[in-house]
Amino acid sequence: MKEFKPIKQEKTVISIRLDVDILKKVDELSRQTDISRNELIVQCIEYALNNFKN
Repeated sequence: MKEFKPIKQEKTVISIRLDVDILKKVDELSRQTDISRNELIVQCIEYALNNFKN
């Protein structure tokens, strides 16, 4: 088993503007998956960045 080494990731607070319909979809998916809105948005951004094709 790997040794557990806690890491503190640097985070910052930002503000974004979303279309009302997109926010409704995010909130619904957040409820369905029991993930906070913030964590869901972070995961969506990470997915998009990791799968972006130039």
